[in-house]
Amino acid sequence: MKRIFSGMQPTAHLHLGNYLGALRNWVKLQDGGDFECIYCVVDLHAITAGHDPDVLAGSTREIAAAYIAAGVDPSKTVLFAQSAVPAHVQLMWLLSSMTQMGKLSRMTQFKDKAGKNSEKAGLGLFSYPVLMAADILLYHATHVPVGEDQKQHVELTREVAGTFNHRYGAFFPLPEPLILGAATRVMSLRDGTKKMSKSDASDMSRINLTDTADQIAAKIRKAKTDPLPFPETLKDLEDRPEAANLITIYAAVGGLDVEQVLSRYAGGPFSGFKQDLADLLVEHVAPITSRMNALLAAPEEIDRILAAGAEKAQDLAAPVMDETFRRMGFWNKG
Repeated sequence: MKRIFSGMQPTAHLHLGNYLGALRNWVKLQDGGDFECIYCVVDLHAITAGHDPDVLAGSTREIAAAYIAAGVDPSKTVLFAQSAVPAHVQLMWLLSSMTQMGKLSRMTQFKDKAGKNSEKAGLGLFSYPVLMAADILLYHATHVPVGEDQKQHVELTREVAGTFNHRYGAFFPLPEPLILGAATRVMSLRDGTKKMSKSDASDMSRINLTDTADQIAAKIRKAKTDPLPFPETLKDLEDRPEAANLITIYAAVGGLDVEQVLSRYAGGPFSGFKQDLADLLVEHVAPITSRMNALLAAPEEIDRILAAGAEKAQDLAAPVMDETFRRMGFWNKG
């Protein structure tokens, strides 16, 4: 059976980009029958750039609630919090011994987040990709659903797995990136050239899965467009990133091709399109928000689900760690 591993950090509210680019596809993979799915709240990754210890546990529950509300079924998947399985950190340390610093220093995410202060950045931010590799390899995942901007991490994971296999014999599969579905890159509502992000200072740049209907409507109404009429052809979308973003969102949420959306609204005002887009988003997001709120009102149920998932994850991870230790020659694993 092919196996999926993926996860998100509990650093802020999940947004529409997370749903369209990842969560919705996770549910399709879960229900498709072709993959065994392991979905994780990667809370260890969340501390690499500083965090608030008073909110980490609550944020972890919120991300888990978002997974479930979006359709991730704990009875069909392994759903857990990363920190509940110590083997993630154990395997990271073993893999770090065979990961070149030069490759880590060239990782796009490190360069983006560290910027000009790379010498002051913490080791956790630098070695983040090694922990990500451990997350994937610990469960012998064969595929990793990612956006285009995360393919570099999967490539590094394949290199690390290949190095281990060369030194200690074939053991880890080389995972493949899996890029699925429309709107895998949902852009900011304020700047169509930038990806919609949890870390954007402006809450108006994104549709959060926790937003009310009024908040969604206001954000779409104020979303940046341009003074030109609604485009009629794909060529008309060139050099119009904000218009292209809103149309792509409509198509993805409504299950349409971009061409169908263009045909429906061609030449008309953006105001009518925006109203329909807001209504469409409310229709799709409101049930998720409602389910999330119900789950968060009973945190003990979320904790139960995460604890049960952690037991399943530990059962999968233990033999992999034992064999990894044995192959590397540790005294008590022979």
